[in-house]
Amino acid sequence: METDKNSQVNVVRNYQRYLKLQRGFSAHTLEAYQRDLQKLLAYLEREGKDIYEVALDDLQHFAATLHDIGIHPRSQCRILSGVRSFFRFMQMDGYRDDDPSELLENPVLGDHLPEVLSAEEVDMLEESIDLSKWEGQRNRAIIEVLFSCGLRVSELVNLKLSNIYKEEQYVRIMGKGSKERLVPISPKALKELENWFYDRNLMKVKPGEEDYVFLNRRGAHLTRTMILIMIKQQAALAGITKTISPHTLRHSFATALLEGGADLRAIQAMLGHESIGTTEIYTHIDMSTLRQEILEHHPRNIKKR
Repeated sequence: METDKNSQVNVVRNYQRYLKLQRGFSAHTLEAYQRDLQKLLAYLEREGKDIYEVALDDLQHFAATLHDIGIHPRSQCRILSGVRSFFRFMQMDGYRDDDPSELLENPVLGDHLPEVLSAEEVDMLEESIDLSKWEGQRNRAIIEVLFSCGLRVSELVNLKLSNIYKEEQYVRIMGKGSKERLVPISPKALKELENWFYDRNLMKVKPGEEDYVFLNRRGAHLTRTMILIMIKQQAALAGITKTISPHTLRHSFATALLEGGADLRAIQAMLGHESIGTTEIYTHIDMSTLRQEILEHHPRNIKKR
């Protein structure tokens, strides 16, 4: 079998084609997979090995280097997930007879629970917005839609007018892997959108951007970075000291549903999680809340006055 550098380049190119065409990954996800795979390829080049002769021991040493250079354990897990995906592809397409990553283990993670906001804190965010500014109502609608629908920030920036069903109170979302889902949208979120549309209709929209819900002052759709900066600035203005991002509102959406009694499978469907295991982190959040309630209110824990 040819094992020179050109052959390796072809394997990587075919892998990228597989991720795009068969797995349906977005350009952003493809870029992340490629970036992580390059870390492995650079390591193998330094070690004088190619992708056809890699063994489990090599991958374990690679994983150790990720730790040694200070990469966060969660980022290590993401990189190693991409490594497994690559070698599964090689075995599936006949480039290798085995999968050396099959027994590759992730680093141990602590129980890190994502930061969440209460409904009252979300209200504080929205009320701190200056509606006299042209972008004020837009930002208010963004925060409410993120919290009411639990969208990823990438899903929000790509939200289209044609995918909002006002009468049915649903929005159609194109999620990861080009998978569509219908998500209920609250009357409050629809009201905030209606108020934003009044301002939006007065704007000059760039050709090709007419169907995007959220626009910048130049009439083009927003980027993920713009949303992140806006959320952080608004949190500071609202006096919220938690470290938050647009994803915090997604976590807050899921946590509020669970605490309200929603079924975990229903939350999984609304978030667009492929695996129920991803959704189960919210049970840990709920249990931590329950534990605090028990500590504060159970008669055995209340000190006698």
